[in-house]
Amino acid sequence: MAQRPSPLRLTGYALAQVALAVPTMLAATLVAAGGATALLVVGIPILLLGLPLLRWIADRHRAMAAEILAHPVPADRLPDDDLPLLRRLGTWGRDPMTWRELAWAFLSASVGLAVALVVVALMVCVVTLVLWWFATPQLMRLRAVVDARLLSRGSHELLEERVQVLTETRAETVEDSAAELRRIERDLHDGAQARLVALQMNLGLARDLMDTDPVAARDLLAEASTTTGAALGDIRDVVRGIHPPVLADRGLVGAVQALALDLAVPVTVTGDLSDRPSAPVETAAYFAVLECLANVTKHADAEHAWVELARRDDLLVVVVGDDGRGGADPAGGTGLRGVARRLAALDGSVRVSSPTGGPTLVTLEVPCESSSPRTTPSSGTG
Repeated sequence: MAQRPSPLRLTGYALAQVALAVPTMLAATLVAAGGATALLVVGIPILLLGLPLLRWIADRHRAMAAEILAHPVPADRLPDDDLPLLRRLGTWGRDPMTWRELAWAFLSASVGLAVALVVVALMVCVVTLVLWWFATPQLMRLRAVVDARLLSRGSHELLEERVQVLTETRAETVEDSAAELRRIERDLHDGAQARLVALQMNLGLARDLMDTDPVAARDLLAEASTTTGAALGDIRDVVRGIHPPVLADRGLVGAVQALALDLAVPVTVTGDLSDRPSAPVETAAYFAVLECLANVTKHADAEHAWVELARRDDLLVVVVGDDGRGGADPAGGTGLRGVARRLAALDGSVRVSSPTGGPTLVTLEVPCESSSPRTTPSSGTG
């Protein structure tokens, strides 16, 4: 169990909160003024000054509240890494945490400041030292509880968001599954089925010609043999599109290495997943990497690409990068959106960094647990 901070340390936090009161009010004022005048453009630079300052101050109070309460106080902000400046500003404006931090700032600079001043005042007076010793933990804990409630989302809000995400990902998964079934049906109908029909016709003709024209019959049988091989190839292609055999045999790293060998762009694959993820995670990650590398081949005009695979606790992290021209936009095509939908069904995420001129980095993160050794005996390195 974590040890509670001493009254002396808590008083140090109170002094820090007093020192941060004026910057907090300044940041809140800048954000409010910038938001009110953002449509007039003049408010944008004010927001770009006030919002980062407000976030920095809020994070300092989160850290203090986390130590006082002995549990994390997460920010739960919307991701904005590697976004262009204006898009990042738009993300900040849509983020509910921005409005929580703004409301907290006004409360912190008034009621919160009063609590911190009381703690400091009790310490500096000799006659109140006993009261300071016993009251400080209670006062600072009260302040920390208020900060934590305002600076992190409650369980009800998180549950509502989780239900919304699950609803969206379920609908997308059902839609993707239906599209995949249609693709498999189309591939079988246009490929293997058409070849098998031709095979049946050739065999029938060869049987009819066996006695009257053996040479023609042998030609038809030879053609039928070729058609059989092509039909088997079509079926193998369909199977690979469902679950590549190399993925089951060699694991994710080996499967990606095999995939890289068939690409026109040189691809370096690094990683050692000796503790293999579960089969659904491996499959989703494999096809996500396949789509990313296909984008590199088609659009990046790259001379080199790379794939880095790693396990970070219970998170599979895959980075697909290239030295191409950059400018990849997930909103501009269906490929990266499809990758995001595939991973979202497993609570995964996709982040894209692609400045003009490159390099492009696509980071895939998927929660995962290790597969049972009885079901995946081979190592991930192949």
